[in-house]
Amino acid sequence: MRLLLLLLASIAVTTAEPIPLRVGMDLSYPPFETIGPDGKPAGISVELAQGLADSLGRPLVIENISFLGLIPSLKSGKIDVIISSMTATPERAKAVAFSEPYLTAGLAALVPAASRAQGLSDLDQPGRTIVVRQGTTGEVFARTHVHKAALIRLEKESACVLEVTQGKADAFIYDQMSVYQNAKRNPRTTRPMLNPLQKESWAIAVRQGDEELRTQVNTFLTDFRADGGFDRLADKYLTEEKSAFAALGVPFFF
Repeated sequence: MRLLLLLLASIAVTTAEPIPLRVGMDLSYPPFETIGPDGKPAGISVELAQGLADSLGRPLVIENISFLGLIPSLKSGKIDVIISSMTATPERAKAVAFSEPYLTAGLAALVPAASRAQGLSDLDQPGRTIVVRQGTTGEVFARTHVHKAALIRLEKESACVLEVTQGKADAFIYDQMSVYQNAKRNPRTTRPMLNPLQKESWAIAVRQGDEELRTQVNTFLTDFRADGGFDRLADKYLTEEKSAFAALGVPFFF
């Protein structure tokens, strides 16, 4: 009987389904994190998450969570990692453990088409208004560097863009890619100021203390880059942006 029980236990262990890798991301930031025409998660971060899950031999489960809720969800154990275009900052590193950076980005500004502003000093003037998205590094940057202009904090990216397109704000400080894309969508009312106000690095976040997973994530990122994974993602999703950034002499992400 004891031998039979041991055999059954061994079979149960070997046939057990692998534990899903639960990845949190805010699916409102194309082409990195979005919902595709089929209603399923799509984009660069989704493919990156799938690659990570495959490398770990675990099925992927994506949890669509608002950006402000990602770190609390990770800390509470609802998700295992965050892959959501998240900048690794010292403040966030107090709450989560970051992988090695996988992308270098920068903060830029979306300004009205008629604006003559060329840098932050032109924007940070009395009587001017700068809008930022809550919970982003754009907000952190503005709180530190904007001293003369009025500062508006809004939850949604679309609401921030609307402030500029309607002439209610003189700039929206956000990441370069979003600034470029929003300027492209609103060519008559806006223009991008892409030279970075501040350089940043994106990383994958895991729970503090989970060094085993963090090491696995770093190994995956190294292998993925060496295998040309990031080049393939850039060619698939960001061909136009790569050309546009090169024409402006602005360093590209990957």
